[in-house]
Amino acid sequence: MKCEDSSSSPVLEREYAQGVLISEIVLDKWSLPESSSKKLKLGLRRAAKRPGETIIKGHRSYDLMLCLQLGIRYTVGKITPIPERQVRTSDYGHKANFWMNFPKNGSKLTPSHRALDFKWKDYCPMVFRNLREMFKIDTADYMISISGSDALRELSSPGKSGSIFFLSQDDRFMIKTLRKSEVQVLLRMLPYYYRHVQTYENTLVTKFFGLHRVTPSSGRKFQFVVMGNMFCTELRIHRRFDLKGSSLGRSTEKIKIDENTTLKDLDLNYSFYLEPSWRGALLKQIEIDSEFLRNHGIMDYSLLLGFHYRARRNLQIGSSCRESILPDNLTVLSEADVAEENSVYNYQDGLILLQRGSNKNGPASVGPHIRGSRLRSSSACFEEVDLLLPGTGRLPIQLGVNMPARAEKEDKQEDGSKSLHHVYDVVLYIGIIDILQKYNMTKKIEHAYKSIKYKYNPLSISAVEPRFYSERFFKFVGTAFPENSYNQ
Repeated sequence: MKCEDSSSSPVLEREYAQGVLISEIVLDKWSLPESSSKKLKLGLRRAAKRPGETIIKGHRSYDLMLCLQLGIRYTVGKITPIPERQVRTSDYGHKANFWMNFPKNGSKLTPSHRALDFKWKDYCPMVFRNLREMFKIDTADYMISISGSDALRELSSPGKSGSIFFLSQDDRFMIKTLRKSEVQVLLRMLPYYYRHVQTYENTLVTKFFGLHRVTPSSGRKFQFVVMGNMFCTELRIHRRFDLKGSSLGRSTEKIKIDENTTLKDLDLNYSFYLEPSWRGALLKQIEIDSEFLRNHGIMDYSLLLGFHYRARRNLQIGSSCRESILPDNLTVLSEADVAEENSVYNYQDGLILLQRGSNKNGPASVGPHIRGSRLRSSSACFEEVDLLLPGTGRLPIQLGVNMPARAEKEDKQEDGSKSLHHVYDVVLYIGIIDILQKYNMTKKIEHAYKSIKYKYNPLSISAVEPRFYSERFFKFVGTAFPENSYNQ
């Protein structure tokens, strides 16, 4: 008999981004377990469609995927039983590399497999093992994530390098093919990179976990690096930007823009306001990281910035209006404030900070970003704080990870009237990527050619010498994260 109770009706879950309906899902709440029903009640959204194309049999990268999965499984498993020790000078360089043949029918040392015969080369395995431990990457999780039963996903290349990008199914790790010149740069820089990330736990430079080469019996060599995916988060990344600080060619072509589109410098129409002490720490770390890259002759790197819209506050105010929109005004809750669950979720219109040590809402979700110091809030008497989002629980705030901010966007009116300011609560994810390009002769020629052909100011071109590149890069970042100049 059909139940007439209206409470048995399906649950209609809708999600909006910038006021636009982007997802509508019908869920039967009675078919969900109690924990899932509670999450649904608190507004936990279903994950967005993951970017990339799952690699299945018949895919152009299928054999390559099998080779790299098998190689990583073998070499990581081989080096794991070796007792932990400090990295030595002998762990760097070509003598620290080793080869292994993987015939299709297997050998005394390798299993049989479905791919073609291939040779495997592992670069500096002890160094990368210690880097994974330094970044608190569990060996078993690493192997399962990349080399488990799940297939990888291939991403369309966002740049002009022609590199192939793979993403693990759990989104934690990204694999990128490298040119031979990039491999050489990484190997030469590796001792200094190791020392840099060891010294600065909050560094924003790319996290490298492994460097390998696959040589199929019939085909070209593939050299690739395994990196951390900085956008691996419970929150949907609604906008992402690749920022260099240059202007020539730094805009997205007229294509349909969605949340997987990587925008560029000239597309950036937001200013991001951070809690003052966080802004200072972020700019200081970016300055340290860019100085490290400059000292090694690196240029053409980018600030990869992604953000999640939270509780859209579509304030439209005249340009003459002085409205406080800064994250200084974030509410910081203590343990007493969260004694009653309902008191927490009355704040769904904004971002809430929660002092660490309060367990009433459960521990902070660790996630893939666990290395680095937790941030403090001046409005919480310099106590460490977590980000509290209804429906997602608590997220630890670190430099470049889960950082609450206010994003201000200005739209100029065609009729010449006052500008309109759109203000959003956002959660930021920030890192420095593409750090393997030296300012070599090729880049010098590129700089000269573009200066003549496009008759641009030479300083607007991406390919410039490292000292100027780092200065221009840092200046641009400072304009994207302006100081708090509003009245409190």
